[in-house]
Amino acid sequence: MAGKREKPEDIVSKLRQVDVLVGQGMARVDAIREIRISYVSWFI
Repeated sequence: MAGKREKPEDIVSKLRQVDVLVGQGMARVDAIREIRISYVSWFI
């Protein structure tokens, strides 16, 4: 069974969420965890 594929709009939304959290002073790794994606996925 194939995994769930994210829509481009959802990916952009998550990237923006990370930027907002980092702008508020949160560490990038913590912001990535906060939106529930893996740290490795961030770099793919």
